[in-house]
Amino acid sequence: MNFASRLTRSPDPYDADRAAEGVAAFGDCPPEVRGLIAGAAGCSPYLHGLLAKEGDWLKGALDDPEAALEAELATAADLALGALMPGLRQAKRRVALLTALADLGGVWSLEEVTGALTRLADVAVDVTLKRLVAAEIKRGKLPGQEPQDAETAGGMVSIAMGKGGAHELNYSSDIDLICLFDETRFDPDSYHDARQAFVRVTRKMTATLSDLTGDGYVFRTDLRLRPDPSVTPVCLSMEAAERYYESLGRTWERGAYIKARASAGDIAAGEAFLQTLTPFVWRKHLDFVAIQDAHDMRLRIREHKGLGGEISLPGHDMKLGRGGIREIEFFAQTRQLIAGGRDPALRCRDTVGALAALAQTDWMTQEEADTLTAHYRAHREVEHRLQMLRDTQTHALPQSDEGFARLAAFMGTDVATLQSDLRARLEEVHTLTEGFFAPDEVPVADDFGAEITDRWATYPALRSPRSVEIFKRLKPQLMEALKDAAKPHEALLAFDGFLKSLPAGVQVFSLFEANPKLTTLIVDIAATAPALAQYLGRNAAVFDAVIGGDFWADWPGPDGLLAQVQEVLAREDDYEDRLDATRRWMKEWHFRIGVHHLQGLIDAETAGRQYADLARAVLEALFPVVVEQFAEKHGAPPGRGAVVVGMGSLGAGRLHAASDLDLIVIYDGAGVEASEGRRPLATRPYYARLTQALVTALTAPMAEGRLYEVDMRLRPSGGQGPVATALAGFEPYQMEEAWTWEHLALTRARVIAGDAGVAADVEAVRERVLQIKGQEAGIAEDVAAMRARIAGSKPAQGQWDAKVGPGRLQDVELAAQMVALQAGSTVRATAAQIEAGRAAGLLDAAQAETLTTAADLCWRVQAAAQLVLGTGLDAGLNADKLGEGARRFLLRETDTQTLDDLAARMDKTCSAAARVIAQLVGESDGKG
Repeated sequence: MNFASRLTRSPDPYDADRAAEGVAAFGDCPPEVRGLIAGAAGCSPYLHGLLAKEGDWLKGALDDPEAALEAELATAADLALGALMPGLRQAKRRVALLTALADLGGVWSLEEVTGALTRLADVAVDVTLKRLVAAEIKRGKLPGQEPQDAETAGGMVSIAMGKGGAHELNYSSDIDLICLFDETRFDPDSYHDARQAFVRVTRKMTATLSDLTGDGYVFRTDLRLRPDPSVTPVCLSMEAAERYYESLGRTWERGAYIKARASAGDIAAGEAFLQTLTPFVWRKHLDFVAIQDAHDMRLRIREHKGLGGEISLPGHDMKLGRGGIREIEFFAQTRQLIAGGRDPALRCRDTVGALAALAQTDWMTQEEADTLTAHYRAHREVEHRLQMLRDTQTHALPQSDEGFARLAAFMGTDVATLQSDLRARLEEVHTLTEGFFAPDEVPVADDFGAEITDRWATYPALRSPRSVEIFKRLKPQLMEALKDAAKPHEALLAFDGFLKSLPAGVQVFSLFEANPKLTTLIVDIAATAPALAQYLGRNAAVFDAVIGGDFWADWPGPDGLLAQVQEVLAREDDYEDRLDATRRWMKEWHFRIGVHHLQGLIDAETAGRQYADLARAVLEALFPVVVEQFAEKHGAPPGRGAVVVGMGSLGAGRLHAASDLDLIVIYDGAGVEASEGRRPLATRPYYARLTQALVTALTAPMAEGRLYEVDMRLRPSGGQGPVATALAGFEPYQMEEAWTWEHLALTRARVIAGDAGVAADVEAVRERVLQIKGQEAGIAEDVAAMRARIAGSKPAQGQWDAKVGPGRLQDVELAAQMVALQAGSTVRATAAQIEAGRAAGLLDAAQAETLTTAADLCWRVQAAAQLVLGTGLDAGLNADKLGEGARRFLLRETDTQTLDDLAARMDKTCSAAARVIAQLVGESDGKG
């Protein structure tokens, strides 16, 4: 399609005489093109002048504007040093004229318009750098560089910042550049000579592009975004820039680097430099302090530029004023800074792309993204028209009626429509963005809970002036939410525990202020689960997960979890960083399970399975990392390697919120006597120390806390045996020495991590042992004796103890293991073991139902109590310990109306289970 057939709009000539002059030379063009040229010339003195200078070229360019653009860029890229000044200015005139007409006529989209201008800037900077560097090399001023090194500008690169970096240059834009050089290309003795040469190149480059000559100028160049511009040279080494950002970089500089792009010179070196800044720009944790920083910056800009107050169209700044372009950019960039460290999909350079990505990841609604995108495009169109008038770097609307009349004609509309549209768009942008940066004040609450809130000022989270300022804005909304809880005072006390546990407040308070739903969530947690609230105080970073994208999504399953944690580990090189990263990841998922359980999205059984899935994923991913780290010093594991076996609840696939991990390690040295490494170890101590390294990796208190507590007392010979067990001795021990309790424990054993071959052998041993030992006499008598010892050494803590006591969870699980062993079954879960016993004829259907019902009820009570209190229930259950929210949660989980009903139900259900178990173990009195 030719240019004429692609036109969708045209400006109206404001000055008829200029319009006639401009179009006079285009008599053989189609009438649609003549109308466009007349409108352009009649509205813009600048375009009128360009038409006079480049009209002959334009006639051919309109046949295929895209090809004409490519040809001009190619010509500019081939310019010799002596031809740069006139040649680049000619390229600028032609590209500016072609782009303006393609824009005014609707032939090119906003992205194509800004892309053409950006590409011209890239070519102009690139060819200028390379020619100037070539001259420095020729003069011998760049030590060690040869003529061919000019093709990479001798290691110098221009980093395009701002709109140039995002391919968003406006029509009369400055170009913001940071000039750097790769110091590794030079000997240390040559460093200062090289830097001086690159400083000369930078100064000459800016003069070549910026100086106004009879041919005009190319681009005004701004180098002030470089580190500490008042004291640093105009071209820095990459190493110096990196040191600055690591130690002194500020939030606004992080925001600037969202759009940064290596645009000219040594592109590869520039992109490598930007890659090193990834941790500076994109923080691992959600960074809500960026909101306050961005808001403060906006206010400073308004104050400095005098742009505060209500929107008044005459003279209004479309870029920096209320509702302007900068507010949309800040709105998008701040959210990118908050979450881009966790979600690479948000690391878009361009504003429109960023808004789309934020909507895609639920950081804003699709409606908000569509609205801001439409307004952004419209604002940019107005900005371009203002700049096309006289090629000035302005963003201000006209001050006069005449000026608005000219702008309206340039926009192809009338003044009333233009002004109405502008005001509506500016107001809507301001309303949408201001609510994010500066939420409306909430009326101050009354003195509810003053005896508690008065001490908050002494807490660590409220020691900094900044945290106090944010919390002051947050507190009224928070107090109102607490007052709405079923038991306000209980909720306030629990929130007090959360606040007291917080080591710092700025991040968390900023997060709450920006996300009111999180305030509701923490109040709900405080009102229901004080233990979870205190956990949050110590691990506030887990809030990242709530707004990180997948918090409310479906459970990914064991394979999905494993893939995620392996990806987390792969991003870290240092061993301790891997351990800390695993802790962060695990705590987020652990918190997610608890919240889903608390909110009724999953039940106790599902939560138990998910906690176990999580622990298994951690072990499966982390064990190879521990082995790799250990092997660096002591060599690869001798023989076939080792496996980690989950015992108890982990092996059975059901944990609660406060479970520790019962583990044993089994290895196969395969006859190898020792490892081969820098510090070799004999096989037995090798695996013993490897096991200790694993336990340390799981339990060591690090910056991100612990992963799990570990219990290894279920290993052969209990606490007296070696911490790692040889596979060769495992089966003989189980067959000849192990006690019945060890065979019972083996019914729930599950290999979690380690060598697949060893894992298969361990499972085969387990199957043989259960088949053979289950046939032996005396199992029931041994279990009866075990029940008696448990009752004597660890009596139940009253009617609310769901774990210990006749017919309670531990008792039913023991009975389930017994019948599974007697049946020679390899199933691990309690319900499955009871069913295996029924299938083998060891108990009838009614007995199986009684045991299953008791196990289910006790698990629901135990899981709920561990989540809300961090401990089981006991005889001390009362209103002070179990608040109203927790009561409701417990009753909901057990489908019971009152606590009295639940107590009666537990007594009846567990008593019935105790009688069944007593029958199974041969206790004639049936009391258990």
